Amino acid sequence: MTLEEKLLHLKKRRESAEKGGGDERVKKQHEKGKLTARERIHLLLDEGSFEEFDAFVEHRCTNFGIEKTKFPSDGVVTGYGTIEGRPSFVFSQDFTIFGGSLSETYAEKICKIMDMAAKNGVPVIGLNDSGGARIQEGIESLAGYADIFLRNVMYSGVVPQISAIMGPCAGGAVYSPAITDFIFMVKKTSYMFLTGPKVVKTVTHEDVTDEELGGASIHSTKSGVASFVNDNDEETLKQIRRLFSFIPLNNRENPPVIENNDPVNRMEIGLNTIVPDDPNKPYDVKKVINLLIDNNDFMEIQPNFASNIVIGFARFNGRAVGIVANQPKSLAGVLDINASEKGARFVRFCDSFNIPIVTLEDVPGFLPGTQQEYGGIIKSGAKLLYAYAEATVPKITIVMRKAYGGAYCVMSSKHIRGDINYAWPTAEIAVMGPKGAVEVIFAREIMKSENPEEAEAKFENDYREKFANPYSAAIRGYIEDVIEPKTTRFRIIRALELCKNKMDSNPVRKHGNIPL
Repeated sequence: MTLEEKLLHLKKRRESAEKGGGDERVKKQHEKGKLTARERIHLLLDEGSFEEFDAFVEHRCTNFGIEKTKFPSDGVVTGYGTIEGRPSFVFSQDFTIFGGSLSETYAEKICKIMDMAAKNGVPVIGLNDSGGARIQEGIESLAGYADIFLRNVMYSGVVPQISAIMGPCAGGAVYSPAITDFIFMVKKTSYMFLTGPKVVKTVTHEDVTDEELGGASIHSTKSGVASFVNDNDEETLKQIRRLFSFIPLNNRENPPVIENNDPVNRMEIGLNTIVPDDPNKPYDVKKVINLLIDNNDFMEIQPNFASNIVIGFARFNGRAVGIVANQPKSLAGVLDINASEKGARFVRFCDSFNIPIVTLEDVPGFLPGTQQEYGGIIKSGAKLLYAYAEATVPKITIVMRKAYGGAYCVMSSKHIRGDINYAWPTAEIAVMGPKGAVEVIFAREIMKSENPEEAEAKFENDYREKFANPYSAAIRGYIEDVIEPKTTRFRIIRALELCKNKMDSNPVRKHGNIPL
């Protein structure tokens, strides 16, 4: 065979691989509103940057006649490319080949690029669209999943791992995305669950659809499994690119810094009046965030889950940061089970990848009640405390209004290694709110007084002047300064600049035992 013939043979084999499961199956994929595996990769990565690996791999199974049907790539496209010039490894499951089901060789392809990503300090992005384990292969496919799970765990905190669920993801397959750092889902075309509707009906007698059991809406509002939800494949891939712009390539790098055209010393007079005079009146902390950060560019994570805490990425003077903020607009900003766990996981991601944390605090405490206590609020609150205390990245805290009781300690207080802690004049840093404190301290005096309501009001005012303000904490050095709200952006940027070379460490150990 001449070189020209060999090149033609190579071309034909490559074209065969690029066709996936064939035109008819590609057409069905498009009719469902989904892109193909390769179309997704080309939208995700910079144009012309994708380098495919193992395009000619085929399965080795000889059971149940499956050896008669083989496709190059065997149902998953793997390789690497760039996003805005920065490298990333990617695997994209191909539903047009055996329904995207995972085989032994399929798993080997994914494991190969995960190992290469860890060695080279490059993130891994997985685009999931699979019917699960390839049943004909039996235990080999299950072993393949376990091999992937192990790498998800070993490389957690080493390189960022991002998952997009762009079709079905069921059974044991869900555990790989669950271990990764962020999960994207697509409305109406993606779902995740451990046991499907048929099994659920058999065991619990519940009639439920795929969407009702594990659709994007469920996982973005009720379970908290999904980090982001988008309308279609194209929007999802665009959002992954946006997320990529905030995070470093690995745990040895700092997050990217971009050119900033938003003035560092920009004053926001609106911040001076954003906190209502009435301490029980809500306001929207997202308005505070957008007034502080560069160019209103806030990428919120899990916006529809545990809305009493707000988390996401933003920039200050071009430097990427993670923001954690209590939301007075939702449940008065209290910490409950879901909010605590949502905040804790985000803090730990930021700490793993050297991303500074800015905390905006207005928290009246932990949500009371039997439902929370029986559900383990003690452990959940401890997770957030643990995450903040363990974090060694720069931690900047702004107390805007309430900082009561244990919640004050938990939200990146000075006592758990907050680096720069500021308070607004509207801050109330105390063991509890004035009303509750007075009912405990002065209960007898109030009962004995001729006018209990008037006496209670006087005691509340006295308590507020003495404790429910920022100055008691400032006197003890628990906050660095009481600042005018309009200057907050400038003070945060200065603090981040001061702490950019911060050196802090934890005791030598195998790992801590976070209260799971």
